Amino acid sequence: MNKEIEHREDIEILVDSFYAKVRQDKLIGPIFEEKIQGDWLRHLEKMYSFWETVLLNNRTYRGSPFVPHANLPIGKEHFDRWLMLFKETIAENFKGKRAEEAIWRAERMAEMFHYKIQMIQNGQWIR
Repeated sequence: MNKEIEHREDIEILVDSFYAKVRQDKLIGPIFEEKIQGDWLRHLEKMYSFWETVLLNNRTYRGSPFVPHANLPIGKEHFDRWLMLFKETIAENFKGKRAEEAIWRAERMAEMFHYKIQMIQNGQWIR
């Protein structure tokens, strides 16, 4: 049964369900595992705060989301898989305006991150 995203508990369901898929995925799972190095609890807490800030406007996230991704060996296929799993997770669990916003924001984030990473990989990024 799909529901609206209304509370921190909903964000936790979204994040936990999504990252369960990520961890099992043969394309992006190993990249996450290499970066996180087994510290999933800390990563999940950070993601709860990020999405709570983005979707519920509760300012619990502090940081710069792009920085940890800047030098990862990833390309469009990785972002496409990430988005596919994210959209799948939303469709399985949620409905409504915030669910649509979550997808929209994930699409924009993937687009921006991919663009910036391409610039870095091509030596065109000026810091």
